Amino acid sequence: MTSPHPADPDSAGPVGPAEATQAAEAVYAPFAHLTARNAALYRQVMRVFLAAKERFAVHLRPEDVHAALPPEHRPAGPDAVAKALDSLVGWGNLRADPDTSRVTAVEDFYRRRFIYQLTQAGEAAEHALSAYDEALGRRGALQAVALHDIVTHLRTLLVLAAEEEPDAAKAHLVLSALAHRFEALAENARAFMGSLQRTIDLHGVEVEVFLAYKDRLIQYLERFIQDLITLGGRIALLIGELEDQGRVGLLLRLTAAREAADAAPDEADTAEIQAYERWAGRWVGLAAWFVSAEGRESQARLLRGRALGAVPQLLSVVRQLNERRAGRSDRSADFRTLARWFAEAPDDAARHRLWRAAFGLYPARHLTVDADTLAERGARAVAPSTPWAEAAPLRISPQLRRTGSYERRGKPRRVQDRSEQRRQLAELAAKQAEEIAAARARLATNGTTRLSALGELDPVAFGLFLRLLGDVLATWRPGTTTTVATSNDGTMEIRLTVLDDDTTAEIRTPGGVFRGPDHTVEITDLTMGIPAGEAR
Repeated sequence: MTSPHPADPDSAGPVGPAEATQAAEAVYAPFAHLTARNAALYRQVMRVFLAAKERFAVHLRPEDVHAALPPEHRPAGPDAVAKALDSLVGWGNLRADPDTSRVTAVEDFYRRRFIYQLTQAGEAAEHALSAYDEALGRRGALQAVALHDIVTHLRTLLVLAAEEEPDAAKAHLVLSALAHRFEALAENARAFMGSLQRTIDLHGVEVEVFLAYKDRLIQYLERFIQDLITLGGRIALLIGELEDQGRVGLLLRLTAAREAADAAPDEADTAEIQAYERWAGRWVGLAAWFVSAEGRESQARLLRGRALGAVPQLLSVVRQLNERRAGRSDRSADFRTLARWFAEAPDDAARHRLWRAAFGLYPARHLTVDADTLAERGARAVAPSTPWAEAAPLRISPQLRRTGSYERRGKPRRVQDRSEQRRQLAELAAKQAEEIAAARARLATNGTTRLSALGELDPVAFGLFLRLLGDVLATWRPGTTTTVATSNDGTMEIRLTVLDDDTTAEIRTPGGVFRGPDHTVEITDLTMGIPAGEAR
């Protein structure tokens, strides 16, 4: 009677911890070369095989691998490559087959000649490592172009939803393109903000490179923030229109049915349900990214706030770098200098004096210690473990004993006149308050008007207008035609209402022309009637 095969799960006995560990090691053995001593050589050898497969070359000989290695990773002779190939065969990354193509005599059969090719496990391991390297090195980008593409795809969906019988192929194509662009936008934004924080923290960034890069980075952030304010509101409106039509579910079901048509026979019953749930989750994620809900801000608004907060952080880093380059010392430099002084001190007495001078460890002010006391202590040292009751008494100032306070006599310090600095700060504050008040007065509409009627705005008024517009668009909900928002400081209120004439508003500024869909707007200055000193 033959014994059951150990690889047969039906005939094998219970698997213990040792067997489970061995099975896991066998499954992940193709990754073992990453922690080996010659890991760099193994990685380059595997890349040679991966590149050869892309050129439809199946087998490689050791000399072929040796010639294809980069010069900086190429060993002196092919023997080291042959040893690396044998190790990779042992880990399961490669497969070795006898090389009989160059046999010309009987003795050649006894020589060790092999050709090598990738195994399925080795190829899978290389693809996983390539994906890991790509994700690790990705910096990400704020894709304003993706916002435009999302607007285009949503408008196409509106057209399809308006048809009596939407085309399933077109719906699938548009939704797939929309999901692809949205996923790329969200992932790249996350990666970019992570790399931006690393740049702000100056991890691995040269000072000169950072100073040259920060201007372009700030302009890049400001441009994306403006696009996110305008296009994010437009995307929220389009999502609201689609949901108002009540046809989003139909488009998602058509797309899910078209995807499930290619499912395997054993998965056909549940494929359409799973596909619909997957597409419904994607649509909910898209809506949550651009549309705020009760108790939850949209991801677009959170991203805008994060990008706005990165600008002052970058400027703070630049200020710190300029201070360092100007020669101003920081705490770490001070401690290093102090440590050098301690090392150069001639004796312990000098080190104690330096310690007291550096850290302010002076004697108690109410205790009188004169030269005679110090001489007596030098002649008869008192151990630190001596109790106070057994130690020699210390003389206390009679004035402290009588009045409870002790003041040193001497000429008082001159009071520095800072009236000029206070006057300059007051002038600067008054000028800024006047500019902000003028901007509020310029934007106040005294009733309902069109955005196109606002005319030309100066930079201060235009910046205030953009903040108000961003706040009101962030409160927009699907199906609403009018919304109201208040500025963060509570000084302005804006009411925005949709128009049906599809007109475009243009607002001219010294930096260019701002364009967007025209709306009726009512901007109210809430500080009217409040004394100027109380308005903020």
